[in-house]
Amino acid sequence: MDQCEDREEGVPPSKSTLCGEHESQTKAQRNPPGPPPSSVSLQSDWSEDRPIDFKVQPLSPAERVDQESSEVHSGQSAQQLQTRLDSIFMLLEDNIVTFVKSELKKIQKVLTPDDLECLESQREDDNVLEGDGEEPTKSSREALVKVTLDFLKRMKQKKLAEHLLRRTSPRNFQWCHGELKSNLKKKFQCVFEGIAKAGNPTLLNQIYTELYITGGGTAEVNDEHEVIQIETASRKPDRPETTIRQEDIFNASPGRDEPIRTVLTKGVAGIGKTVLTQKYTLDWAEDKANQDIQFIFPFTFRELNVLKEEKFSLVELVHHFYTETKEAGICSFEDFQVVFIFDGLDECRLPLDFHKTTILTDPRKSTSVDVLLINLIRGKLLPSARLWITTRPAAANQIPPDCVGMVTEITGFTDTQKQEYFRKRFRDKKQSSRIISHIKTSRSLHIMCHIPVFCWITATVLEDVLKTRKGVQLPKTLTEMYIHFLVVQAKVKKLKYDGGAETDPHWSPENRKMIESLGKLAFDQLQKGILIFYESDLIECGIDIRAASVYSGVFTQIIKEERGLYQDKVFCFIHLSVQEFVAALHVHLTFINSGLNLLEEQQKTSQMSETKESAETHFYQTAVDKALQSPNGHLDLFLRFLLGLSLQTNQTLLRDLLTQTGSTSKTNQETVQYIKEKLSENLSAEKSINLFHCLNELNDRSLVEEIQQSLRSGSLSTDKLSPAQWSALVFILLSSEKDLDVFDLQKYSASELYCLAVISQREAVKLCAPFSPPSPLH
Repeated sequence: MDQCEDREEGVPPSKSTLCGEHESQTKAQRNPPGPPPSSVSLQSDWSEDRPIDFKVQPLSPAERVDQESSEVHSGQSAQQLQTRLDSIFMLLEDNIVTFVKSELKKIQKVLTPDDLECLESQREDDNVLEGDGEEPTKSSREALVKVTLDFLKRMKQKKLAEHLLRRTSPRNFQWCHGELKSNLKKKFQCVFEGIAKAGNPTLLNQIYTELYITGGGTAEVNDEHEVIQIETASRKPDRPETTIRQEDIFNASPGRDEPIRTVLTKGVAGIGKTVLTQKYTLDWAEDKANQDIQFIFPFTFRELNVLKEEKFSLVELVHHFYTETKEAGICSFEDFQVVFIFDGLDECRLPLDFHKTTILTDPRKSTSVDVLLINLIRGKLLPSARLWITTRPAAANQIPPDCVGMVTEITGFTDTQKQEYFRKRFRDKKQSSRIISHIKTSRSLHIMCHIPVFCWITATVLEDVLKTRKGVQLPKTLTEMYIHFLVVQAKVKKLKYDGGAETDPHWSPENRKMIESLGKLAFDQLQKGILIFYESDLIECGIDIRAASVYSGVFTQIIKEERGLYQDKVFCFIHLSVQEFVAALHVHLTFINSGLNLLEEQQKTSQMSETKESAETHFYQTAVDKALQSPNGHLDLFLRFLLGLSLQTNQTLLRDLLTQTGSTSKTNQETVQYIKEKLSENLSAEKSINLFHCLNELNDRSLVEEIQQSLRSGSLSTDKLSPAQWSALVFILLSSEKDLDVFDLQKYSASELYCLAVISQREAVKLCAPFSPPSPLH
């Protein structure tokens, strides 16, 4: 008997864990029964729904407190437990027999003596029913179990009924358990970095590299640019935090007795949060870890966003995404150990209001998805479940601290893990060693490789350069790396989709149009702080949805399209840094081609006397000012890319895409000088450091080299340093490892050492006050 069918007529309605029974009761209350068969009188006993007088065993005061549970105190002996069970089933038998006798009388009245005409011909079959030793049919046994479960619940033996359900219905648990594991294994066993190679999927277990996960953090918001956060983390001399393995994410920390119900994991975009949850789920599905868990249900907020206007109960939501649970007839999860994974809180577009949302405790009651989530997180709904929520740092404070049992943070790859990644990616030891060596020579690349997605971008670029451009210098700056990355994607499109030859130009008119559209999308949404785009966002941006689908199908390593259960399209760039680079390219192309400065809110009318060079100088200075005015550094990386694109060498790499080039060496020098002037102002340490990264993108290292030379010769005198030189010293102390090795402390006075010590520890204590050189009086 299918356990998802509505209950049979005549069986008293009840709230049950079996799928369909609770719903059918509600429907029966809303809709009166339809007309009875023609042979049944409306006045007959069969049409009456008389209540059954259930007999419930009298309970002692102590037992009455726990009447909802079949569990008894451990102090009772096995004999006492058996006696209690026997007593319950004596009452159960009495209730069922009374019910069956009553219903049989009603059924008998439906039949007439005329129905006995075929009695003689069926005599042989009747003898079988009278007892020739043949067991009842499977459907009869299932029907009896269903009736027994219903009666046990009405006798206030809910827990006993749930245990019986699990042990008598293999399809209800074992089948669903195995089916869910099988489906999750198929879903997560392969991971695709960029374009999936047909017939050659990458197994997650083969390329997975353990991430550095720390515990004991807080859910406080950090709205700094995420690359800046990674750079700050990279400057920590050591990592004293408690590290956690992904399979132990719910295990209580030492000294903590109570179990952890809700874990909030923070991490910047591309750091590996999604892959981490996939690995956790895959290990469970492959019976490698956490086998005490019966069900794991992974959700993404991208999927849940499209259900914003829908109503579900918690059970219906699980059934909607995991149909095997509905097929198995599971409509209650209270008796199972369940883990819900909600990936990407930062992408949530549901109104999560923890202060005004009403309390909901019934997992079968329908409501909006946001109300379900809030009550699930609060612990009001299915309190026995465990929850794992992942988010970027800026959105961590959406969950109240009292709803979170533990906060963890993914800080990316350690230096050892970076090397492990590249050695797994490149089986050729000589090639992997060269790539690792090259990354170490560039501080910018080395820092960015804390982010797994950037490791993949770097591997993609360097693999192509080493294979197709032997003898060419490997890219060292971020701008060079991302230009090469874009060129690689254009080459793939030309060969894979356009049927072109290796020698054909990468940038056809169609490709240029694609990049222009993607650039507009990237810049418009970057200004709004949006990283996930739905169809409405594309329409608002003036981008044709069909074109966006084509772009995502072609430039799959730049922008990707996902589909939910409703086939709603969701677009996003593969990483925040890729969106920022494409946005910077769009702003650069717009200015070079039309003279329009998109960074100015009000466009100035060009004066006849204004030369092209002066207009370019003003353009880049505007970009520097705009980034410095950003309170949380959200344009810092964008600025690095934009200034890097002003170099002629980088524009040469984009030949055929740029219809005309801009920025002379004079313009670049004026920009460098402008940045040095800004470094002389009272800037925060982070803004100063980003300006030094900008100078690096412009291939100007004069300030840093000047200080480095003084450090090496021992001639550095801190009382003679200009503000810009002090900033350079801060940059060296905070970002360089090698130069500190030749820093002779004996050459400096106690006050100078104190100042340098304060500078080197600024980031550890997160001082955000403007930085100025110390006064001689101090």
